[in-house]
Amino acid sequence: MLTPFDDLPIHQTPAPMAQPASSDPNQYDRYFFNGHDADGDVFFAAAMGHYPNRGVVDAAFAVVHDGVQRSVFASGLISPDRATSIGPIRVEVIEGLRVLGVIVEPNETGLTADLTFTARTAAVQEPRQTINHDNRLIMDYTRLTQWGNWSGQVGYSGETVVVDPTRVTGTRDRSWGIRSVGEQVVTNHPATAPQIFWLWAPLRFDDVCTHLAVFEHGDGERWFESGLTVPVLDRPDSPTWGTPHPSDEMDSVGYEIEWESGTREMRSASVSLTRDGIDHRIELEKILTFRMRGVGYFHPHWKHGSNHGTLEVGGETFAVDDFDPTDPASIHVQTVVKARWGEREGVGILEQLAFGDHDPSGLTGILDGFSG
Repeated sequence: MLTPFDDLPIHQTPAPMAQPASSDPNQYDRYFFNGHDADGDVFFAAAMGHYPNRGVVDAAFAVVHDGVQRSVFASGLISPDRATSIGPIRVEVIEGLRVLGVIVEPNETGLTADLTFTARTAAVQEPRQTINHDNRLIMDYTRLTQWGNWSGQVGYSGETVVVDPTRVTGTRDRSWGIRSVGEQVVTNHPATAPQIFWLWAPLRFDDVCTHLAVFEHGDGERWFESGLTVPVLDRPDSPTWGTPHPSDEMDSVGYEIEWESGTREMRSASVSLTRDGIDHRIELEKILTFRMRGVGYFHPHWKHGSNHGTLEVGGETFAVDDFDPTDPASIHVQTVVKARWGEREGVGILEQLAFGDHDPSGLTGILDGFSG
């Protein structure tokens, strides 16, 4: 089927743009955003995913304010032109790799938003993330990451939270490729216990941003790592893409985490970025924890790529203190942190996802909390 995108010189295969190059049901294309102030008074996140081989588009928006996490979800039938809207939730690409909007129109949950993300760095391309299991391709995708400021407002229950761009910063990413989503294909391969250990740490200081991303097997063998320093833009019109890339790739990265007892969440942490034999250690202080279920990750009903017919819209509200930290739907978190790097003080996120054993961290079982 032809769509208006076919008038643009962007084809990567002989097929029309609406036809995926792969028939893998886990083919996806995703937006993710977060925003927060330095004190954790407010945190919000948004996500939207397209799954062309499943015929699904889904999206969610969540806010944590005054000790409560509120979410609105929408999922439905994907359109051939890959429209970046579903139900009340819309993503607007106002200027590619520079200015994007997240809109949540009035809906039955009462949660609304009108937000604009403006880049403060160039977009950086993380190394391609590929892993096979039993000779089957499990993940193969690319992600870009970008730091920026937010403006606009969030509304709920008659309240309006003003988002001031001088105070509210955040990170966005875009990823696309193959990643496990929705109901999985049944195979004859023997079942294995799930194991994931993932850390993602975009941090921002006045003059520079840093980034760390790590995947490890249960024995600590690292199958993916990336570390970067990324300068902030000199001017609002500075280039946000192109080569040579305005960032420095580290020679190696590391981390140390002290876990909250009985959980798989940080109490305190540090990350280290090493280049030319110099180790740059950044101490992280926990401010606020966001459960990624709020934008669909591992959600029991709103799991990414799941089938909700032509359109379903819904929401949920939880007191932050009521979350069970060992519930499978709550194990994936982003923690807002204060960051200290020598004389520099900044703010950012440490994302944590740990399923299964992880020997270096002392984590055992599939979801058992830390007991060391």
